[in-house]
Amino acid sequence: MESFHIDVPALSRGLLDRSEDVRDPDSVAAAWPAAKIVPVDGQGRLPLASTGDGVRLVFHDAARFGGAPPDGAVLLGSVEGTHYWALERDRMSAAPLETSAGIPASDVTLGTIRTAAALLSDDEAALATTAVALLGWHSSAGFCSRCGAPMTPDTTGHSRSCPSGHQEFPRTDPAVIVLVHDGEGNAVLARQPSWAPGRFSVLAGFAEAGESLEGTVVREIGEEIGVRVRDVEYLGSQPWPFPRSLMIAFAALAPAGAPLRPRPGEIEQARWFSRDRLRMLLAAGPGIGRGERSVSARPAGVGDDAPAITLPDSVSIARRMVEGFVRAG
Repeated sequence: MESFHIDVPALSRGLLDRSEDVRDPDSVAAAWPAAKIVPVDGQGRLPLASTGDGVRLVFHDAARFGGAPPDGAVLLGSVEGTHYWALERDRMSAAPLETSAGIPASDVTLGTIRTAAALLSDDEAALATTAVALLGWHSSAGFCSRCGAPMTPDTTGHSRSCPSGHQEFPRTDPAVIVLVHDGEGNAVLARQPSWAPGRFSVLAGFAEAGESLEGTVVREIGEEIGVRVRDVEYLGSQPWPFPRSLMIAFAALAPAGAPLRPRPGEIEQARWFSRDRLRMLLAAGPGIGRGERSVSARPAGVGDDAPAITLPDSVSIARRMVEGFVRAG
C-alpha cells in the first residue's frame, strides 16, 4: 500500500498545559493576578490585531476583573506559566476594555477560527480553538441530562454539576475524515449539495455508538460512495469546534478504477482525481479561509460558465491530507 504523511493541522499545533495541576484551586488563585483573558462573542469571534509579528489574539489582564475569575470564565490552560482564560464578550460590558498590550480599540478586529487560526502562532491557535470549544459547550449544556435541573459550572469551567450531584464534562464527537486512494496515484474527492459551487473535499462521517474508528471508515465510505475500502491507515487529528467535533484522519485503499456511486441527498458528486490534477489545483489557489476568494482551475475544455473546482481551506485537516497525498508522488 502507498503510504503518506500529513503536516500538523492548523488547529493541532499548540500544546497547552491542560493538566489537573493547572486547574487546582491553589494554582488558579496564585496565577490569577498575572493571568490573561480572551473574549469570545456569541458567533465564536475573537479579537485580533495585526502586529509586526503577524496576527495575534488580543487579551485582557485578568486582574482588571477583580481578585478571582468572574462567573462564566473558563480556564483554557497554561503557556510558559501564564494562565489563559476565555469569557463571553457579553459578560465583559462592565469591565475596562483596555488590552494587556495597550492595543487601541480601533486596531482590533473580530475574526473566526476558520479565517484566522492558520495565521496565529501555535499556542494562540490552540487557545482560540479551546476557547470556542469550551464556551460553545457551556452554552448548550445548561441542564442536566439525567434530571433536567439547571447545572452549575465548576470554578475553571471544565465540568458542570446539577443539585443531585451528577457531573458532566465537555462533549467531543469523534468523526473520521478519509482520503480514499487506489495506490496508483489517484484519490477520491466529493462534494455535498450544501457546499459552494465547485467545492470538493475528502469524505467524512461520525462514529456511531459501539463502533471502532476503522469500522466507521469502512461503513461511511461504503454508504457515501458505494466503495469497499481496506488497509485503513491513521494520519492525524484536529479539533473542530463547529460545534464539538474531533476530526480523525485516515487514508484507505480502494480498488483501482472502482465505480463511484454517490449516496442521494448526502453526496452530490464524487470523482477520481489524479495526483497531477490535485497538484495543479493546490497550486492554483491559496485556500486561506471560508469567505475569502480562492482561485482554482477548471478542467481543460470546460467553459467559464462552469464552477471552478476549489479545495478545502488551509485551516482544515482535509487540505493537509490532500497536500500529503500529492507530496508522496
